[in-house]
Amino acid sequence: MSKKKKGKRKYNPEQQISHEKSPVKAKKHLGQHFLKDETVAQKIADTLSFYGYSDVIEIGPGTGVLTKYLLQKEMRLVAMDLDSDSIIYLNHSFPLEHLKLMQGKSTLEVIEADFLKYDLSSLFGEAQFAITGNFPYNISSQIVFKMLEIKEQVVEFSGMFQKEVAQRICEKEGNKTYGILSVLVQAFYDAEYLFTVPPHVFDPPPKVQSGVLRLTRKENFTLDCDEKLFFRVVKAAFNQRRKTIRNSLKTFELSDELRSTTIFDKRPEQLSVEDFIELTKKVAKDLG
Repeated sequence: MSKKKKGKRKYNPEQQISHEKSPVKAKKHLGQHFLKDETVAQKIADTLSFYGYSDVIEIGPGTGVLTKYLLQKEMRLVAMDLDSDSIIYLNHSFPLEHLKLMQGKSTLEVIEADFLKYDLSSLFGEAQFAITGNFPYNISSQIVFKMLEIKEQVVEFSGMFQKEVAQRICEKEGNKTYGILSVLVQAFYDAEYLFTVPPHVFDPPPKVQSGVLRLTRKENFTLDCDEKLFFRVVKAAFNQRRKTIRNSLKTFELSDELRSTTIFDKRPEQLSVEDFIELTKKVAKDLG
């Protein structure tokens, strides 16, 4: 008598979700949506390569769902949150619940602080490190801008954003969603949109889909132009994105000769990162 072949079990994301009551209540004013899907948490932890660094900052650890998977690696982890309830839980209950992890090779330091205002040099000195997290959507773009200010130390950056923001950061020229963040990030990092995350894996569920990305710093991340001027040119161009470069850069008071070149006929979303670098060099030369 032949045995019936067992069919492959379909992956059911609901089976990977913890339905236990959260030890910390999500706060709307902090933009908190706690991840409760174990599979997604592990996938985010696995985005880090640990190539050239062993120090990691996790922004917005919440209930520690991602934290526990990060601690399975070998690292020095600093978890940073503004929520005092989360800090108390991570400092007291979390270590007891995950005693085996806490006795491993990784170390965990929990800090109650605002990442956007914190002096990160006090954590790691001049050492290289990575940033990850399930980022509060209301400040996610600001987190990226802060990361760019310290890019000399940030080797990798990964985590959860609102889907549209994650896609915008990774977008290439020629698309409507391509903008300031796309150009500034991709000037220094290789950007990858990794996967989409549905609302039901969060507590409470957000009204939008989420997306996970990874940024890997380029081997040569020094621009072949004035970096401050590059930032100014990119921001000025996209602040009036419907206009041509000729019109959006009017405030730079450039010469008629430069303004007559073909690149000034284009709109900002038509220019690649390399085009913006070349444009910045032309502007610098024109300004003398």
